[in-house]
Amino acid sequence: MNKILLIIQREYLSRVQKKSFIIMTLLGPILIAALMALVVWLGLKDNQHHSVLVIDDTGGAFRSMEDGESFNFVFVDNLEIEEAKAAFKDSEYTSILHIPDFILDSERLLFYFKVQPSTRVKNAIERAVENVIESEKLKMYDIDKELYKKVKTNFDLALIKFTESGVEEEIMGEKAAIGFFFALGIYLFIFLYGVQVMRGVIEEKTNRIVEVIISSVKPFQLMMGKIVGIALVSLTQFLLWVILTATLVTVSQSFLFKQKLDDISMAQMTKTTELVEQSPNPYDGLKNAKVDPTDLTHPDHFINRINWPLMLSLFLFYFLGGYFFYSALFAAIGAAVDNDTDTQQFMLPVTIPLIVAYFIAFTIMENPESPAAFWGSIIPFTSPIIMIIRVAMGLDAGEYWQLILSMVLLIASIILVTWLAGRIYRIGILMYGKKVNYQELWKWIRYNG
Repeated sequence: MNKILLIIQREYLSRVQKKSFIIMTLLGPILIAALMALVVWLGLKDNQHHSVLVIDDTGGAFRSMEDGESFNFVFVDNLEIEEAKAAFKDSEYTSILHIPDFILDSERLLFYFKVQPSTRVKNAIERAVENVIESEKLKMYDIDKELYKKVKTNFDLALIKFTESGVEEEIMGEKAAIGFFFALGIYLFIFLYGVQVMRGVIEEKTNRIVEVIISSVKPFQLMMGKIVGIALVSLTQFLLWVILTATLVTVSQSFLFKQKLDDISMAQMTKTTELVEQSPNPYDGLKNAKVDPTDLTHPDHFINRINWPLMLSLFLFYFLGGYFFYSALFAAIGAAVDNDTDTQQFMLPVTIPLIVAYFIAFTIMENPESPAAFWGSIIPFTSPIIMIIRVAMGLDAGEYWQLILSMVLLIASIILVTWLAGRIYRIGILMYGKKVNYQELWKWIRYNG
């Protein structure tokens, strides 16, 4: 046991003291935070101001359309669409909106542009047109606008899971997104550090360092020490990434986007209030409809409705479980080959289940009750990624047996895979210059010498 601890210490310290580890630990969160900040900035900012020439064939009914933050409407009387298109190239306008005289019987308009508008601008223009069309149709059918507002209902279908224990729980897509985020972290770190185990074994084998080490420790002890040591490195880097990234993202939002996010938050609250006034929600339990999505302190915010102690503990379990399961396989591959090129034939069967799990994760977000969700969360090859999403979305008390089964199977599979990898490792680590195939690996596993 002391020898394994020494190997763990050696693997851990030799990696965390490297300049590359320190640089990536510091640079990684900066890059992640910068990327997230860039996405937010690009999403909130629209540098292009659109001057929209409106060709209104209805005789001026649409002059009441209001300009937006990033666009303005320009109306020119007695101008035909063909004339506007002919002069459009050399004009100051960035786009043309053609409103035909049969617009009230149509659901489609033609919008010509030089510079393509963002989706946000496109939606704003559509709403401006829709408001006018709505008003014109109300006049056409002699319907009072205020009465229409009272009758008009904005409907939202809230999904409530009725559990076997009788507890009613609302299903929210945001929970699935949180689970997917955790699953993606597990997926990336299994690949990143599993490959490090494999390359570390290949490097020691190629440099013949292993021949000296094997004289003092057993091959299995060396393999376990390497796997556990790198696991500690991965946990260290992951925790530092989470802390630094959260800090940087919080700071960037507070200083760079505070005013813009406050404006959006106020607009969302105003819109929600209007909807509530127009169509009161008689269900006292569905209070989250009134929650400001930026108010993380609200008790009904989806962030606060996730079972975080369970989520984080299971994330740690599946993070380590998935790592140990795949790292044993990667260590066996590293022991069986002499260079990275020879790993390709063995890497494919190991990486395919991880890729399959990644795609199953998308289907779960759409259909959490599918057979793929069940089997993907049970089978050890995919359960580290799939089960964490199901946990985030919420498990019924009657489904906890599936969680327990998943954990037991993963532990049993780790023991089995580690045993198989150890038998390959003990022979392959000292094997040089021989091209190994699956038949040869099977012989190593069965060898009892």
